[in-house]
Amino acid sequence: MNLKTANGFQTFGKFFLGNDRRFADTIFGKLKGSTRVGKQTILNMELMETKDELPQNLQIISCTLDELAENCKMITKETFKFFNMAET
Repeated sequence: MNLKTANGFQTFGKFFLGNDRRFADTIFGKLKGSTRVGKQTILNMELMETKDELPQNLQIISCTLDELAENCKMITKETFKFFNMAET
């Protein structure tokens, strides 16, 4: 999660979704927001992957504060279900 500042975008939060790319893609596909990212973008969320110890941006969306709040709630809920249901 990134916030636009006078010095550019600053990361202010991260979710670790584990090592299942399919799960991460599914979660990111459910997020509210727009794939239109431009100069007017204030908040954005990026789907990142680490390869050879380097972060790679896979997808990005811009969102409003309300959408960000809903996205955080959904990510938390779906991640909880994924990790708890997979162990049963």
